[in-house]
Amino acid sequence: MSQGPRSGLAAVSSALLAMSRPLEVRDVLKTIVASARELLDAQYAALGVPDDHGGFAQFVVDGVSDEQWKAIGPLPRQHGILAAMLHDAKRERLADVRKDPRFGGWPSAHPDLVDFLGLPIRDGDEVIGALFLANKNCAKPTGGCGFTEDDEELLAILAQHAAIALTNARLYERSRELTIARERSRLAHELHDAVSQKLFSLRLTAQAATALVDRDPARAKGELQQVTALAAEAADELRAAVVELRPAALDEDGLVATLRTQVQVLDRAHTARVTFSAQGVRALPAAQEEALLRVAQEALHNALRHSGAERVDVTLERRGGAAAVLRVTDDGDGFDPQAVRRAGRHLGLVSMRDRASGVGGRLTVESEPGKGTTIEMEVPGG
Repeated sequence: MSQGPRSGLAAVSSALLAMSRPLEVRDVLKTIVASARELLDAQYAALGVPDDHGGFAQFVVDGVSDEQWKAIGPLPRQHGILAAMLHDAKRERLADVRKDPRFGGWPSAHPDLVDFLGLPIRDGDEVIGALFLANKNCAKPTGGCGFTEDDEELLAILAQHAAIALTNARLYERSRELTIARERSRLAHELHDAVSQKLFSLRLTAQAATALVDRDPARAKGELQQVTALAAEAADELRAAVVELRPAALDEDGLVATLRTQVQVLDRAHTARVTFSAQGVRALPAAQEEALLRVAQEALHNALRHSGAERVDVTLERRGGAAAVLRVTDDGDGFDPQAVRRAGRHLGLVSMRDRASGVGGRLTVESEPGKGTTIEMEVPGG
């Protein structure tokens, strides 16, 4: 290898750390091939995940431009040396792949490959992919350096960790799919229980108005006003159900991106102006991020449905010794927190306080009639 022991170890460490991140399958494949190509100083790297029909479900390359890849054409089939690695689970290290009897050629736009090093990626007894490199870089103008036995052993280590990373990525995607399925089921129940009932009432009221138009126009007008009110309530219920839908991307995108997206959706859906800004907040423990998201959702729900606000501002920042401070401020009607507490109405404040205290945080509420409301949640730093 061209790298010294220390730099080589650092490169291996970087490659393994890159593969350990929770990524989707295709992102993991890209990370693996890029790491392998850089680590073994090759011109080209590729990784194919086979399907059950003699082809590849996914095939990722590194070292080939997008234009070259488009010119090459369709994904390769499982044939020649690729098929041998997949079916026989054997390593392949060749000085010149073109001279191997199994070589079957390649499309005219395909780069010219000479020296070749390939390994199957295995999960137990199952071969779940084939990883290969070609054209090791060297100082000779005519090439011909070739991959060494040390290169082969290093790639074998990388392939073992690639198997773990690829398996974990598949499990991660399945977990996300299950989460999305559960949320869809929950949303379906909420739509049935809330919105569908409102729509049923709306339909009956509209029918009653139709029957009264000719014989009692005054009563018909009243029924039509009720139709308008029911339609507005149904729209509010639908918005609430969508907002409460837990985003499956929270773990992947983080709190800042998730909040920004939700605020953008609410800004489009409501007449009130809804804004978001964030400054200095780093990734937080999952429990803290979920608690902050839920408190933000509840505060936004109250501001947009009950306060009559024309503007709602959400900020998330790092301040003092706190890991994060969330503020949701509106210019709505406001309320007397003491009066609300005495009346037994809590506007979700109890739930928000419970979420804050559950992650070691603190919730404060500032409001008075006619002067809007500010809800602030602070979570401590590590």
